[in-house]
Amino acid sequence: MRSNREGLPIYSVMYRRIVIFIVTMMCALPLMATDYTDVIVMKNGDRMTCEIMGLQSGVLSVKLSYVDGSIGIQWSEVAHLESSRLFLVKTENGTVYTGKISTFETEGGRPVGIQIASATEKEVSIPPGEIVRVDRTSQRFWERFDGAITTGILYSKGNQTAQYSVESDVDYQRERWSAQAGYSSSLAASNNSNPSTRNQGDFSSLRLLPWNNWFYSGRASFLQSSVQDINLQTTVGGGVGRYLRNNNKAKWYVAGGLAWQNTSYSQYVGYQGAQNAAAIFVSSELSVFRFKKTNLDLFAIVLPDISDPGRVRTNATASYYIKIFSNLSWNISFYGDWDNQPPATLSGSDYGSSSGLSWKFGDR
Repeated sequence: MRSNREGLPIYSVMYRRIVIFIVTMMCALPLMATDYTDVIVMKNGDRMTCEIMGLQSGVLSVKLSYVDGSIGIQWSEVAHLESSRLFLVKTENGTVYTGKISTFETEGGRPVGIQIASATEKEVSIPPGEIVRVDRTSQRFWERFDGAITTGILYSKGNQTAQYSVESDVDYQRERWSAQAGYSSSLAASNNSNPSTRNQGDFSSLRLLPWNNWFYSGRASFLQSSVQDINLQTTVGGGVGRYLRNNNKAKWYVAGGLAWQNTSYSQYVGYQGAQNAAAIFVSSELSVFRFKKTNLDLFAIVLPDISDPGRVRTNATASYYIKIFSNLSWNISFYGDWDNQPPATLSGSDYGSSSGLSWKFGDR
């Protein structure tokens, strides 16, 4: 059985990573009590008492006492709702409110009345079509998290081939800011080739500016890639961005700023470029939704070096989800890393794809 550079059997390393990852993620799961006191009335007259989980991609997620798991309701078909819970409500123009939500009829239709938590005497009326996302929040810290875990494993006895991939992300939402953490790991090993590993951790935060759909953000990324012989690549940056589209069908933003990057290679191969490099960064993310069916996420970041002019590094990911039932989806994903001026004899690219099952937790 093959071993990694630490001298441990490669399959033992794989299983150890999976166990550590699962235990870590389970510790982050919010413990939320079930309370079926919310009321929803549909435009066709149907009425249900439920627990509202949140609104995303034009789908209102609710739980019913007599249904296992959650169900999705098309937001445009909801005529009336009432809830005493605390929510974060995001609109198309980037405004965010914290409060309890209910609806009432007016001559112009049925706008949503939002009772702001910080000023209970104030109410804001918003047309339902302008509401992009509703996230349940709480005064309790651990009940503000949501996220997803995706994993895929393949093993063949015939040629002693093993492949695995694990991805996860956790979000923490507040009224004017949010924070995200993500981790991805992949391994491919067989008796006929050296094992290849890739591990990446990402941390980012975003805060809305006073102007509609403008924000400033910061990001830190840590990459290890045996294909590119990168022992550790650290990238830290920040800048300003804007949502170009933000509705119930799609979300798209672009951002730009400055970054610092340090790359440590596993072997010395002569000139390797600036090890502590300043760079410009340009990033963009596009999410496209379809009611109860699919979800496509695309992300890319480009880093033209300032310290080493002409050198450009690029990182891109893509994920496509197809819902199976409840919080379980099938996922296919792609990752890619490119360096147009890598050190001599080293690869300038690393890319691959994987598929597996994805489980969402929290209010996603």
